[in-house]
Amino acid sequence: MKPTRKKRLAAMTLGLALLAGLLSGCTGESGKETIRFTFSKREAIGFMTKLVADYNASQNDTEVVLDTSGVDVVSASFVRGNPPDIALANYNMETSRFVQRGALSDLSGTAAASKIREDLQPLMDQYGTYPDRTSALPYSIMASSVIYNKEIFAANNIKVPTTWSELTAACEQLKAAGVTPFYATWKDDWTIAQGWFDYSVGGQVDTLDFFDKLSAEGANVGSKSAVSFQKDFEKPVGKMLELASKYVNKDAASRAYGDGNLAFSQGKAAMYLQGPWAFSEIAKTAPDLKLGTFPLPMTENPEDLRVRVNVDLAAWIPEASKHKEAAQDFLEYLYRPEVIDAYNKSQLGFTPTKDSANVPDPRIEGMVRYYEQAQVYQGPSVLVPKTIPIMNYTQALVFGASPTSTLSTLDADWARLAFRQ
Repeated sequence: MKPTRKKRLAAMTLGLALLAGLLSGCTGESGKETIRFTFSKREAIGFMTKLVADYNASQNDTEVVLDTSGVDVVSASFVRGNPPDIALANYNMETSRFVQRGALSDLSGTAAASKIREDLQPLMDQYGTYPDRTSALPYSIMASSVIYNKEIFAANNIKVPTTWSELTAACEQLKAAGVTPFYATWKDDWTIAQGWFDYSVGGQVDTLDFFDKLSAEGANVGSKSAVSFQKDFEKPVGKMLELASKYVNKDAASRAYGDGNLAFSQGKAAMYLQGPWAFSEIAKTAPDLKLGTFPLPMTENPEDLRVRVNVDLAAWIPEASKHKEAAQDFLEYLYRPEVIDAYNKSQLGFTPTKDSANVPDPRIEGMVRYYEQAQVYQGPSVLVPKTIPIMNYTQALVFGASPTSTLSTLDADWARLAFRQ
């Protein structure tokens, strides 16, 4: 017999209550203190599941419950007053709200904090700070740049370019040999913003300095302001469009990210403007393909070369956690050299600690010296608030929209948002 609606509702209510009790950090049947650990990188859930199991088995005080429910659920949990006890999450505009409102506890006194490279602090501060607090610690730095097919470069006697003129000369040489220089996937707007737009702008503009000045201008951003998207981005966008108009696959407008990974694995282009997350996808069909990386050169000075980075994961503990001590113990475990290095090696990420012994994968060796020397930039597309459709704008640019008009619209959007805030 099917249960009545009332009974089903009662059972559902009881189940939710039991789950809430578990995730609120109560003491479990094992006698351990239970803490909820939010983890946001879906590609690494398998790795983190094993790590949590290893930690739980290594001691008798704390039971860590892995929560992979996603950023929207985490944001809602702060509103309800029941945030996770600890998190490893993408560090972005969303997290900045928690930082700036003092919702995250101070980690400056932890051993983990003492291990972090000082030169990475600007990447953390770009989303705001809270007085006298270290609200979050970087855990995984993801660097991205041009992915190139080493076999195609060697077959055409092309060296890795370090200047704009060397890059365009290489493209011309490839075209003459019947090779598509760049494989583009413009059907997915994020691939334009993350790669084409960010690499082009970041190769010529000090993005953190630009956005600091842009924030200072506030609602005054426009044709008469000291800095603006139109003034500062028009030149790099022009070079981006030069590459896009001459050196990409003819069907770029209809190709998506998955198409690009497959085509690149089949040798249909020499270069690909994607991050290291693409390597595992390419390897599914071409596991032995020899690939490398290099910064996209946008000037005539090799000293200007830098790679795009983002804090792929940062660790934080909410002020509202009722189990901060247990959460900090787990934090220290996460930052053990053998643990953090193993995680970053598995994800082709860079470890942000001073004592890292992580040996980079050969595919990302071309970015190592730039990362180690802090010759890096944050992609402008992630520094623009999500309420501004930056990805749509970058897609419109490669589809033929006027750069002047599009960047002017971006200025107006920024000024309007600053005025409302």
